[in-house]
Amino acid sequence: MGFPLRFHVLSLPNTPWHEMLGRFRRMEDLGIEVGAIADHFVDWTNPPSPWFESWALLAALASATNTIRLTTCVAQIPLRNPAMHARQALTLDHISNGRIEVGLGTGLTIDPSYAMAGLPNWDAPERVARFGEYVEIVDRLLTDEVTTFHGTYYDVDGAFMNPRPVQSPRPPIMVGAMGPRMMRHAARWADIWNSLSFEVAFADQLAETRTRCAQVDTYCTDLGRDAASLQRSYTMFDAMARPNGGAISYYTSADLFTEMVESIVALGITDVGLYYPLDPSQVPMFEHLASEVLPQIRNRHAA
Repeated sequence: MGFPLRFHVLSLPNTPWHEMLGRFRRMEDLGIEVGAIADHFVDWTNPPSPWFESWALLAALASATNTIRLTTCVAQIPLRNPAMHARQALTLDHISNGRIEVGLGTGLTIDPSYAMAGLPNWDAPERVARFGEYVEIVDRLLTDEVTTFHGTYYDVDGAFMNPRPVQSPRPPIMVGAMGPRMMRHAARWADIWNSLSFEVAFADQLAETRTRCAQVDTYCTDLGRDAASLQRSYTMFDAMARPNGGAISYYTSADLFTEMVESIVALGITDVGLYYPLDPSQVPMFEHLASEVLPQIRNRHAA
């Protein structure tokens, strides 16, 4: 199964509403396929700074845009009950007229959001174990009209889900996964598998991602799934951006950006994620890339 090459842009929800709305409308005009919002209670790197809740923000953006798809990248499971999370996704699927995607992940144990919101901060093994039940509940509630599930961590008893989703059989589920157990969950439940690498050198990021791609292929085979049916997504991360005042390396030149994207696509990635510029001085380069360079890259891979 082939997937057309597309790009998603991850925005931190730390700007005023009208600025965020203008940003998403501009991305829509530029042909960006997916607009993504990060999901925390606060900016975990700077808790006192401004921050908005992702799903409420997506609802407002959905009502004010027309074509751009919308997602969380990725929603943290400790912040929401899985059944209510599915209900939120169903609601957004209708508000957006079928443009919502459901990005899910375990969240970070070092995130101060849990203590601030009075939520349990499960350790990593428990988060991963819970995630398997969580994503199954979200999948089943969005797929079936009535769902009953009894697990170790979560229970759903005769849960009705009406109206049915706009998208059939349900909105796509994206699973953020970098470790073996989470990649197995992605292989079992996800339509889209998203990863990123925290390695500093781009060559090391590529090597790590190449290994993960091979691993997820194996997990799909073990589950009897055609590995080609799982779309691969990768978010381009610059570990030195924050220490460098927010300047992202791949926005320094169009040639460098193109070289990096082509290297990522060569791994079988068909959904390439970019951070919206953290440094306002890089917005013109972002817009140049979106309007002039991305169409060329898409055209090269259209066949």
